[in-house]
Amino acid sequence: MTDLDWSTPDGLAAIREHLAAPIDGWRAPVAYAVGLSPASSSVEWVFPHVNVPGGTHGLPAVVLASVLRHDGSTATLPLSRAELAASVESLEPAEACTTLEHPNLAAWRQVLTELDGNPAREAVAVFVADLEDPVASEADGSMRATFEGHEPVL
Repeated sequence: MTDLDWSTPDGLAAIREHLAAPIDGWRAPVAYAVGLSPASSSVEWVFPHVNVPGGTHGLPAVVLASVLRHDGSTATLPLSRAELAASVESLEPAEACTTLEHPNLAAWRQVLTELDGNPAREAVAVFVADLEDPVASEADGSMRATFEGHEPVL
């Protein structure tokens, strides 16, 4: 993959396709995020960044799915610190593309910091393949509740 260009939006799109090709049954989710379990008595999961329906950040979804061996279907998956760190490391070369923002990297780094500061917290990866899919977990419901004009059916 050394001949792929991490410095341009077109290059990142090509890398996304390259990484997605070996994932059996891959379909890009309409929404996804990395979330943290509540830190206090709150029941709400914390999502530093949510890739909402209609978003354009597809490469991080493929990177996360590659690390977790997930096909992009609607699911809430436990995400270990090591898996999240591997996802960050895999996505970091995308920062060479300075014409795009990288909110997923910033959010994932924030989650890593939170996990280091409070080992009782847990991280999850939430994928939503179709907004009509049933909510897969409390974390999924919390994430979907952030979508403007969308109220998840629990």
